[in-house]
Amino acid sequence: MSADFYYTIEVILNGLMAGVMYALVALGFVLIYKASGIFNYAQGVMALFAALTLVGLQSGQVPFSYLINAIFGTELSGFGWTLPAAVAIILTLAVMVLMAILVERYLLKHLVNQEPIILFMATIGLAYFLEGIGDLMWGSEIKTIDIGLVQGGNQWIERSTEGWAEGFYGFYLDNLAITAAIVAIVLVTALTLMFQYTKTGRALRAVADDHQAALSVGISLRLIWVIVWSIAGAVALVAGAMWGAKSGVSFSLSLIALKALPVLMLGGFTSIPGAIVGGLIIGVGEKLFEYSIGPMIGGATENWFAYLLALVFLVVRPQGLFGEKIIERV
Repeated sequence: MSADFYYTIEVILNGLMAGVMYALVALGFVLIYKASGIFNYAQGVMALFAALTLVGLQSGQVPFSYLINAIFGTELSGFGWTLPAAVAIILTLAVMVLMAILVERYLLKHLVNQEPIILFMATIGLAYFLEGIGDLMWGSEIKTIDIGLVQGGNQWIERSTEGWAEGFYGFYLDNLAITAAIVAIVLVTALTLMFQYTKTGRALRAVADDHQAALSVGISLRLIWVIVWSIAGAVALVAGAMWGAKSGVSFSLSLIALKALPVLMLGGFTSIPGAIVGGLIIGVGEKLFEYSIGPMIGGATENWFAYLLALVFLVVRPQGLFGEKIIERV
């Protein structure tokens, strides 16, 4: 085999790793849409808010210190201690569950049986609210996450594959991407089993089909919404931690939700495995396109290839590869 062949394989493998990172964000969208019929525009900001909270708690930063200093003329900055990564993650998860409870109590419970567009607009408002609260709580400067994830190329893989062909120096695979792939596999397996084989999972699907019918058979709509938004918050924490460790925690992190949209269009809005498959297709497709076609047309094709591919899927198969085809009587 030639070196070009192995470099192509390396591009595909890195595309798979990138696709997993996209899929982690798309999972949050799928969870909420699958269980409540709401397209949650705020999912990307939830990942940002979770990452900001994780960094703030771990570093011992005083929440709202900037606001307190501006009002009272104090010079608060931090508590003077740092938390272990595991403790910070648990506390951040508790914050995301609290956020889910507040969202249900002050937003969702007032919108039962409303049109989907109204629920969608409510999540847009929630996104900007969370972004503002995150700024007030933790500040707007770029932060770094250190939760013990190994970064950089995997030396063992690189050394093991070096010399497979003349001029080939081994596969370069990022340790963080490998970790993200393992986490995504565990998440998808657990969530799929929960939706298919647990009483809570069946209740979540029932609520998504018909709010009123679910209420009539004794399903607590409010409890179900708290559960699904808590799970989505946990997924947002995983995605925010992974992306934050990769590229830093800044307010541009919320824009990762835009890259999740083509993933959803390919995989389907109601399929958890579809989110992973869609992410892998997008990741591999954009890397291969950039590697093979990009140099001929000036490069930077990764910025738009995913959306072009999603547009093609919308024309050919609007429900996505694994989405449910909806037929309504008129």
